[in-house]
Amino acid sequence: MSNPGTPTFDQLRIFLAIVDEGSFAAAGRKLNRAVSVISYGIVNLEAQLGLTLFEREGTRKPRLTVAGRAVLAEARSVGEGIDGLRAKVRGLIEGLEAEVDLAVDVMLPTERLGRILREFAREFPTVSLRLHVEALGAVAAMVLDRTAVLGLSGPLAAGVDGIECVAAGSVPMVPVAAPDHPLGRMEAIPPGAARGHTQLVLTDRSRFTEGQDFSVMSHKTWRLADLGAKHALLREGIGWGNMPLPMIEGDLIAGTLVRLVMPDHRGGTYRFGAIWRRDTPPGPAAAWLLDQFVALGKNDAELAELSDI
Repeated sequence: MSNPGTPTFDQLRIFLAIVDEGSFAAAGRKLNRAVSVISYGIVNLEAQLGLTLFEREGTRKPRLTVAGRAVLAEARSVGEGIDGLRAKVRGLIEGLEAEVDLAVDVMLPTERLGRILREFAREFPTVSLRLHVEALGAVAAMVLDRTAVLGLSGPLAAGVDGIECVAAGSVPMVPVAAPDHPLGRMEAIPPGAARGHTQLVLTDRSRFTEGQDFSVMSHKTWRLADLGAKHALLREGIGWGNMPLPMIEGDLIAGTLVRLVMPDHRGGTYRFGAIWRRDTPPGPAAAWLLDQFVALGKNDAELAELSDI
């Protein structure tokens, strides 16, 4: 049995045009070709594959054979792949990135991140995205190391040499604990009471936060590099700690966590900044992301009783 030949992309375009338009004549009009050219292309395609793709006898319109229906899905896949390749090349020629590496602070509300990235996928279908979710100074470190071209960082990126920063909103951080935690059971928490209980603290290993503590009050701490793990341990009553309010609002409503009203620690406002290397400005797709983070951040409401972290 002989192996099938390799059809040309033009032959596949003709095949798909006939299927989509319903006739050889309509396919010719769509592709601006004579009907004879369309017929010749299909004859050559069938010869290359060693298959009859259309039933031409006994019907006014060409009808796919069983083999033609089997080939159709693969032909569409090839066609879409070529169209995608051409779109990506056209974007590269026009300066559009092939891929964007984005690093975001773990405190960023996931609803906002999902909304922006959903629109990004629609706006830039040819651009691949690599997303990194990091804590504290790790976002700035990734941008400086060129691992990420754009970052959505917490306040630690402000003033870092070589980095440009634009304000991109904020999130309130509030102290919480499980309702059966000793602090959670107190109707009135006296000043200094939290120092005697284990505080769960988010940490990372970046050079910007090595050896530094932020909003740490307790003499006893558990240090975690994952905000999800911290959330879970808080609900288990293992300790108390600060959490972004949007992440734990459902817990406050359900009663699985309670907000701690401590006179000496009310929490704080955690500010975000969109950052990039001064010597590597973002391309069109990354700049679009930057604008979205900045625009949505302007709508963030701040709690008057909280000062900046």
